[in-house]
Amino acid sequence: MTADNTAAPAAVRQHRAVLAVEAEALPADERPEPGPIAVMPTEEQTFVDAVHAGGGTVAELSDATRGLVWLTYLDARGLAETLETHPQIGWVQLPYAGVDAFADILAAEDRPGLIWTSAKGAYAQPVAEHALALTLALLRVLPKRVVARSWATEQEGRSLYGLRVVIVGAGGIALELMKLLEPFGTEITIVRRSTDPVAGASRTVTADRLAEVLPDADVVVIAAALTGGTRYLFGAPEFAAMKETAYLVNIARGGLVDSDALVAALASGAIAGAGIDVTDPEPLPDGHPLWDEPNCLITPHQADTPEMTAPLLAERIRLNVHAFLEDGRFVGVVDPPEGY
Repeated sequence: MTADNTAAPAAVRQHRAVLAVEAEALPADERPEPGPIAVMPTEEQTFVDAVHAGGGTVAELSDATRGLVWLTYLDARGLAETLETHPQIGWVQLPYAGVDAFADILAAEDRPGLIWTSAKGAYAQPVAEHALALTLALLRVLPKRVVARSWATEQEGRSLYGLRVVIVGAGGIALELMKLLEPFGTEITIVRRSTDPVAGASRTVTADRLAEVLPDADVVVIAAALTGGTRYLFGAPEFAAMKETAYLVNIARGGLVDSDALVAALASGAIAGAGIDVTDPEPLPDGHPLWDEPNCLITPHQADTPEMTAPLLAERIRLNVHAFLEDGRFVGVVDPPEGY
């Protein structure tokens, strides 16, 4: 008898969802009324299965509907109309971490009895991975290398080891990026709204002190939510405060950065380069000046592709269906006045 030496395939490791804080159960009198859940605008099977896995029942939109899983970022009007015609809905699950596309609806529907949840934290691992990829690519001058057609003799490139990194934001992406940076021995500063320190960071400062920490940064990573208060958080004054050798990485929202100011900073050499997965406007149109900046690495908002996000969103839906029907421990609860 011949022994079978074929090794069993290793288990496939997947990203996991991350939250900055643990979910707390809502008081019983604040929980929405449980009932059938509509998955819209289309009933994608992956997410229908997730509802079932959480113990829920999927049914077409009707007067009996009590929960809504909304799967597109592109049809805010459709969501508004759905809620207007079905005010009995008590829980809405949104598809992404950022909810800026739904800002007007959140403001209009900020009422008792309606719980909003998003995917915040769910996609932190793939996005943090992309932030690290952009950072390393910039430091190793890859935007220049990939278009080269002759052997370079000038020695260029920097190591990430020991550099000073400023991360703007303290959510799941920031926490995961800190883990990825740990082997490089970087000195990390977190900029956030709260005064609470972030474990593992060398220092934590509040957003009003952003200008104080920019001059020492070698890399600045934007991982904050886009709200009315953070739009164009980075403009000409912020770029002027950064070192000429510093790099900007934005994997959050394009509206956090003034694109004209970024173009000017890159063209003048005020900063060494930028890696951006998000732009303003988005999609970035052909012929936009950022495409012509040799030190700007642009990826088309694909830090987390559907292949990566589908299982993570499905798990978020499963958890929140259970919370909706059973224990009130909703994950990724959105604060409508704050906008995230």
